[in-house]
Amino acid sequence: MQHRIVVLGAGYTGASAAGRLAKRLHREDVTITLVNAEPDFVERVRMHQLAVGQDLKLRPFSEMFAGTGVELKLAKVTGVDVDRKTVAVVDANGAEELEYDTLVYALGSGWNNQGVPGTAEHAHEIASRPGALRLRERLARLDAGQPVVVVGGGLTGLEAATEIAEARPDLDVVLAARGGLGDWLSPKGREHLRKVFAKLGITVHEHAAVTGVEADRVVTADGKAIPAAVTVWTTGFAVHPIAQATALEVAGAGQIVVDGTMRSVSHPDVYAIGDAAMVMGPGDKPLRMSCASGTPTAWQAADAIAARLTGGKLPNVPLRYFNQCISLGRKEGLIQYVTADDRAVRAALTGRFAAVYKELICKGAAWGVANPTLGMPSRRRRVVRERAQAGSAV
Repeated sequence: MQHRIVVLGAGYTGASAAGRLAKRLHREDVTITLVNAEPDFVERVRMHQLAVGQDLKLRPFSEMFAGTGVELKLAKVTGVDVDRKTVAVVDANGAEELEYDTLVYALGSGWNNQGVPGTAEHAHEIASRPGALRLRERLARLDAGQPVVVVGGGLTGLEAATEIAEARPDLDVVLAARGGLGDWLSPKGREHLRKVFAKLGITVHEHAAVTGVEADRVVTADGKAIPAAVTVWTTGFAVHPIAQATALEVAGAGQIVVDGTMRSVSHPDVYAIGDAAMVMGPGDKPLRMSCASGTPTAWQAADAIAARLTGGKLPNVPLRYFNQCISLGRKEGLIQYVTADDRAVRAALTGRFAAVYKELICKGAAWGVANPTLGMPSRRRRVVRERAQAGSAV
C-alpha cells in the first residue's frame, strides 16, 4: 500500500516541499497530493508590484508539476482532523475528505489588521493576490494629488510605499510607522532609506501608531488625523486559523509548534512549514514570517519525511538568516546583511546593484518553485515497508 502524503497550501513552502518529496521518494511507494485553492503559483513577494499595475508571469501548477508524480487538488481546505488523519476540503464538485499518512501543513498566513477599528472596512491589504488586485483597481481610479497612506514600517510597508510613489509620482504617498523609519537597519541602511524616500517625495510619520481607520483618514495614538483617499495596511501577518481549531499543539499566535525537523511536537505524522510553524532559530529566537524563513523549513521537512520513510539520515541543517532584501521601487534597493539571528550588521548593499540583487532573489525563489525537481540530484529512495505501515511517527 502506498504511503499517502498530503501537502496543504502551494505557496513558496508547500510547493517546494511537494516537489522535493517527489524528488526524494520512489513513485511506486508514495502518493503526493498538493491541495491549493488557486490553479497557479502566486509570487507573494511581488504583490506590491501587482498593486501598482505591473503584470506578473503566470505559473500554472499543471505545468510546474507535470511528470513529477505530484497530484494537484484544486480545493479550499475547511478543516483538519489530526486524530482521524483526514482533511476536509471543498472543490467545484462539493465537499470531501482526504486521508493521509503524513500531512505537510503549509497554509501560511494572511494580513493582520491587529484589531484596529475600521481597518477591515476601509483599508486595503497586499498579503494576497485578490487584495493586491483590489488595491490596483482603487489606485487606478485616484486623481492626481490624492493621498495614499501606507500603515506599517516593516519590509512590506517600505516596499509598498516606494513602489506606489515611483509608479504614481502624481499621488501624495505617506508612510505611518509605529517606530522610527528603518530603525532596525544599520546606519548605512537607514541613511539610504531616507535618501530614497526623500527622492520619491514620500512623507513619513514616525512613532505614529495608527489606532483607527476611516474612509478618508487614519487616526494615530496621539490624536493626529492623516488624510487618506486610500489606506494600505501592512502591519504584519496573521496565521491561517485552521491549525488553532485542531488538536495540534500551537503557540499563542496559532503557529504549530514543531521540532528541528519541522515535525509537530504533539502529532508526529504532521509537519508544519513556513508561516504556519513556530520554528526556533539561532539564539533560541522564533523565525519571523517570511519567504527567507519559509523555504529552508520546506526543505528541512521534506528531507526529514524522506529520511524517516526510507531509513536515511535525518537532516541537521541550521536555520539562519544572511540578509534582508528590500526593493525600493524598480530602480533602487537595499540589502541589509544580518547576523544568524537577524540583527543588522554594518554592511549593506544599496542603490541599483541592490535592486538587481533583490530581483535575482525573487526570480530565483520563483524558479525554485516552478522547477521543484530540477537543480538537485535525483535520489528517489524506496520506502521501508515497516516504516510506511507505521506512518511517519517513526
